[in-house]
Amino acid sequence: EVQLVESGGGLVQVGGSLRLSCATSGFTFADHDHTIGWFRQAPGKEREGVSCLSSSDGSTFSADSVKGRFTISTNNAENTVYLQMNNLKLEDTAVYYCAVDFARVAARVPCSYGMDVYGKGTLVTVSS
Repeated sequence: EVQLVESGGGLVQVGGSLRLSCATSGFTFADHDHTIGWFRQAPGKEREGVSCLSSSDGSTFSADSVKGRFTISTNNAENTVYLQMNNLKLEDTAVYYCAVDFARVAARVPCSYGMDVYGKGTLVTVSS
């Protein structure tokens, strides 16, 4: 069974930084084609793909709202994915979810339309 566990959320001021982590189990990055990434859902809004990375073609996808501020990375040895968030804004406040999809497609596809498995999420609150 694939499981994803997020950590690193919290309260941060505008302009600050946070690093989210997602520990995975049930599959290995090196042995399985996958797209892994981060989604978020703000109060009253739909869930949106934030940043994703495909292992099958190496492509990445980032939402326009976070380009230049958020960076996705992985530690393949530890099957962990990270999201470094810099210059945080009030509108970044949301529950952030780690997610993985096992279709062999470019990252933008599952990052735009949804993935197979999601974690339970971690709350990021940006305050003024």
